[in-house]
Amino acid sequence: MASRYIREFLASEAFKNAGREVSDVVPRLVKFLCCLQVTKTHLFTVTLSYGPSMLPTLGLAGNLCLAERISTRFEKLGVGDIVLVQSPEVPWKFMTKRLKAMEGQSVTYFVDPKNSDKSETIVVPKGHVWIEGDNIYESNDSRKFGPVPYGLLQGRVFWRIWPPKDFGSLAQNKGKDSVS
Repeated sequence: MASRYIREFLASEAFKNAGREVSDVVPRLVKFLCCLQVTKTHLFTVTLSYGPSMLPTLGLAGNLCLAERISTRFEKLGVGDIVLVQSPEVPWKFMTKRLKAMEGQSVTYFVDPKNSDKSETIVVPKGHVWIEGDNIYESNDSRKFGPVPYGLLQGRVFWRIWPPKDFGSLAQNKGKDSVS
């Protein structure tokens, strides 16, 4: 009995029309998803930044930001830019930090700002950058793991999407440089 209903449904005009609609929608959906993947991989990506390391520039509870990937590909990043970085310690983790020095530049930093005023100066080696959080007291950055290979930079964070009250460009928030 059930097989008779199935045969009737498969022979019905409604089933044939549904099949035509699906065959029209599927290629469009595949094209859209491909476009989305290319955009995310090569042009722009959305990132969530949370935690105390970028206070006061980015909030503690979480900021949804837009990062462009073109600057990293063409090496157009500059000191003071906020960058999206793949963690050198935990490869599946991404961090948002400020670019403090490029290769060949010297940078002076506090080794342990919570407990002492001891500072060190280093020259960033070739193919590396120096990154720090804006909140030096609560940031896991180059002061802990040293210079970061340029290849770990994933993009330049330039626009805050969330929270709505802070919606806008992050360009005006460039921090003080400690580069000589």
